[in-house]
Amino acid sequence: MKKIIFILFIGLSITAFSQENVKYAETIIAADLEKHLIILASDSLEGRETGKPGQKMAADYIMNHFKNIGIPPYKGKKYYQKFKVKSRKHMCKCDDCDMSFMKKILGQKKKIKGENVLGFIEGTDLKEELIIITAHYDHLGKHDSLIFNGADDDGSGTVAAMEIAEAFMLAKKAGNGPRRSVLVMAVSGEEKGLLGSKYYTNHPIYPLENTVANLNIDMIGRIGDFHSDPNYVYLIGSDMLSTELHNISEAVNEEYIGLDLDYTFNKEDDPNRYYYRSDHYNFAKNNIPVIFYFNGIHEDYHKVTDTVEKIDFNKIETITRLIFLTAWEVANKDERLVVDKE
Repeated sequence: MKKIIFILFIGLSITAFSQENVKYAETIIAADLEKHLIILASDSLEGRETGKPGQKMAADYIMNHFKNIGIPPYKGKKYYQKFKVKSRKHMCKCDDCDMSFMKKILGQKKKIKGENVLGFIEGTDLKEELIIITAHYDHLGKHDSLIFNGADDDGSGTVAAMEIAEAFMLAKKAGNGPRRSVLVMAVSGEEKGLLGSKYYTNHPIYPLENTVANLNIDMIGRIGDFHSDPNYVYLIGSDMLSTELHNISEAVNEEYIGLDLDYTFNKEDDPNRYYYRSDHYNFAKNNIPVIFYFNGIHEDYHKVTDTVEKIDFNKIETITRLIFLTAWEVANKDERLVVDKE
């Protein structure tokens, strides 16, 4: 009963913002998502492997998007947070991977250079606090003549983050910008061990103690193995640290979107261990509330067949609007999210 009353209270609070947040959410459209993904998942980017030319090209494309929509370089200087780290050659979330040069190299390490691309949207009266929205734009690269385009993993999350940045900038330009700052960060190195997000949390540009939440988007463009209807998204981690974040997410979905929020993998002891296997985890282990948005594994996961023509852009549009609206509510609350769990 207490949970129901709290969600109803959150819902009443959300209604007060409904005219503005819906207007900007509706600027997130399938056609724009598709336009970006056709480029990011093209053969010309050669699978966007961290440290390789295709990843650098993808970083430039995302940076130019931030520049074109009016986001200035962070702290007036640059858009990139560069890192140089030793890494595993390849990280896979499944047992069935069609990279044959794989079991032999597992465990080998090499030094790579990567970039996180930062789009910082300064808030108003609560600008010292911020929400971070992440998606990894790297993928597995090119091996022999095979290109791993990574349209779903994680081109889908990357284009979602780009469109969320644009929606917030449109609000800011109209004088309706978020109270808290919003950092939209496309990270690299995820496929090699969550390296970009780990580097950020070890070398934060903005203090971690001022970071109120991380919303992480990793694969939202396909239907996973256990669903037949696209009207769903898996949420992982939403109640691990903050009951309030979970309830806000539920209320936003109830008020505006109507997706089936599936919590099947939302367990610390889930045998798939998804809670530990995407970039949100580097924030969660620093006691920052997170939500990981995910469509589940499918037959083309980590294969050369993860291509643009198989993407459901209407699905991405719906989930991206949910993420934007959730971020909007967290950014505009009077008080920062309560962390009530360890």
